[in-house]
Amino acid sequence: MRMKFTKFINITLIVVLIAGSLAGCGSGSGAEAGGKPGETEASRPAPAETAKPTDTQPPPAAEVQPATIRLGGMTGPTAIGMVKLLTDAEEGKTFNRYEFTIAGSADELTPKLIQGELDIAAVPANLAAILHKNTQGAIRLLAVNTLGVLYIVDTAEEVSSFADLKGRTVYCTGKGSTPEYTLRYLLEENGLDPDKDVDLEWKSEPAESVALLGQRGGVAMLPQPYVTVAQNTLPDLRIALDLTGEWDKLGNGSMLITGVLVVRRDFAEEYPEQIALFLEEYKASTEYINANVSEAAQMVEKYGIVKAPIAQKAIPYCNITYLAGADMQKAVSGYLAVLFAQNPNSIGGALPGDDFYYR
Repeated sequence: MRMKFTKFINITLIVVLIAGSLAGCGSGSGAEAGGKPGETEASRPAPAETAKPTDTQPPPAAEVQPATIRLGGMTGPTAIGMVKLLTDAEEGKTFNRYEFTIAGSADELTPKLIQGELDIAAVPANLAAILHKNTQGAIRLLAVNTLGVLYIVDTAEEVSSFADLKGRTVYCTGKGSTPEYTLRYLLEENGLDPDKDVDLEWKSEPAESVALLGQRGGVAMLPQPYVTVAQNTLPDLRIALDLTGEWDKLGNGSMLITGVLVVRRDFAEEYPEQIALFLEEYKASTEYINANVSEAAQMVEKYGIVKAPIAQKAIPYCNITYLAGADMQKAVSGYLAVLFAQNPNSIGGALPGDDFYYR
C-alpha cells in the first residue's frame, strides 16, 4: 500500500528549507569524449568497474511479483543513468514496470516524493540527507548514481593546477550550496585561502559565466553539460581541472558525489525483492550508457533530459556510476562529512546515521 507522508511533516516547510539551502544545486548539477586532463587509471576506476552488487542478492524473479515503480529525475546528469532502464521497460524487457517523471529542479520532485506520488527519485546527494532528516527517516539513500560533474575551464591554457589559480578571478555558480563548498574545500586542501588568494566571482547561472568568458577570457567553474554547451560557442574553451579527479587525489576516503537515488521507506519495506531487482536493472542501465554513448545519447534526448548532440559529448564527463551497499555508505558518509565541516546546514544540520543507508 502506498502511504502518504503528510502525517510525518509539514511539506511546505520542507520545500522552503530545501529551496533555501540548495538554491545552487541546479547550477552545480546541470553537458567530450576522450580522457580527462589530470586523470589516471589509478585515480578513479571507470564507473562500470566501481559497480558492486547489493549486499543481498535479489531472489529469483520467478518467486516475486512485479511492481510498478514511479521514478523521478531532473534534467541534467543525475537522470542519465536511468535511460536504458526506461527504454527496456517500454519494450517489456524489465522485470518491474516503470513510470518516469522529469522535472527541471529538485523543488519540483521533492513534494511528489514526500507525498507518495513518486517511489524513487534521483536527487543531489546533500538533498537526500536533508530529506531523511526532515521526514524523520521516511526517505532513505538507495544508491549513488553520479560522481562529480564540476570542472575548472579556461580559454588561454594557463591553468594546470590549483596553484595556477592564485591571484585569479574565477567565475562560479552555486554560491551557498555544494559547488561552493566543493571548490572552497579543494582550494584549502591545495594550500589556497578562498577568501584571500582567489577572487571567486559568483553568478546566478552558468550562462553568465560563459558570457564573461567570451568577453574577457579567464577562468570559470562550470558543471556538465554546460561545459559542452559552452565549447560549442567558445572553441578555445578547455577543461583545465577535473574537480572529481582532484578530489580523488586527496585520498580522504570519500568521493565527490553529485547525484544519488533515494527511496520512500514505506515503499522499500513493502517491496524489498522488487527493489533488489530494480537495483540490478539500474546497474545494468548505467553500464550500458557508459559503454554505448552514441545510442545512450538518443535515449537521453527521448526522455527530455538534454539534447542528443550535447549528451553524446557530455556523457563521458558526467561520471555516471553505480554504488550501493557498503561501498555507497563509505563514499557518501565521507562526502557528507566534508560538507558538514564546511556548513552543517548543507546536509540538514547533522550527519545522518546508519538508518539513512538502504542495505
